[in-house]
Amino acid sequence: MRRSLVVAVALLLLGACKKEMEPPDREARVSDAGTRFAGMRFDTLTWSSEDQRVREGNAVFAAKCRSCHGTLGEGDTDYAAGRGLAVPSLVGPDWALGDSLDGVRRRVFIGHAVGMPTWGVAGISPREIDAVSFYIVEDLRPEVLGSGS
Repeated sequence: MRRSLVVAVALLLLGACKKEMEPPDREARVSDAGTRFAGMRFDTLTWSSEDQRVREGNAVFAAKCRSCHGTLGEGDTDYAAGRGLAVPSLVGPDWALGDSLDGVRRRVFIGHAVGMPTWGVAGISPREIDAVSFYIVEDLRPEVLGSGS
């Protein structure tokens, strides 16, 4: 009986001292990802072919990006709308990052505070970030904009 009382008191004390840990807010996560981004980590990646890079990028896009950005990158999907996200088109001629592989890599890695995940911190490898960025800039955009082969 005495041992049970000691254990119960110890558990109460631990519970009273325990501080609730709250995850950092979205802006703090994006800021942290920004400090972790290093463009040069992509300079050492090698691919056996551009086709391999595009195939891997397409697979990453399908798994991680399509629900918000749509199959062809047009944005504003029902999934995104249901979560209150205004997702831009990745294929529109006025998309600010459209001609910058480095800019797309950075955005994918860091995300942004309005809703895009910080993929570089949340589990996409630099190789996957490179592949999906290459896929968007070099394959998806030209195809949709009519300048692809």
